Amino acid sequence: MERGMSLKTILAAKGDNIICIESTADLAAAAKLLSTHGIGALVILDGSGRLVGILSERDIVRTMADVGSAVLQLPVAQVMTRNVSTCDVNDSVSSVMERMTKGKFRHMPVLDKDRLAGLVSIGDALKWQLERIREHLHQLELTITELNLMKL
Repeated sequence: MERGMSLKTILAAKGDNIICIESTADLAAAAKLLSTHGIGALVILDGSGRLVGILSERDIVRTMADVGSAVLQLPVAQVMTRNVSTCDVNDSVSSVMERMTKGKFRHMPVLDKDRLAGLVSIGDALKWQLERIREHLHQLELTITELNLMKL
């Protein structure tokens, strides 16, 4: 498998639509955005468009376990992860999957020259890897068929 294939491939197929929320919004609004878009994380940007945090479903659930139903009134800034692990568009899909697995998180903002270029999930990376495996299997099947025809 091509260990060197970069995230550009995934982002090109996925598009550059990134769902964001302001740090001052409450978790009820964040939960609504997550549900509406069928996603697992939101990116939080400051007024100048710089990445300041990420909020995942897990962050909300973890806080709900501590705070209870009052969690929905808390501001995103109070719950979001501030020390965000990021990657670069030129990083390999495999290296990003390894970092996500090791860090036990499922979403990673992708930067291009310090500018937010997209958000990749472990699901996006896994889907990409499965497509590569299918392509390799198809090529192997073609090769086997050719070899069998040559024997005739």
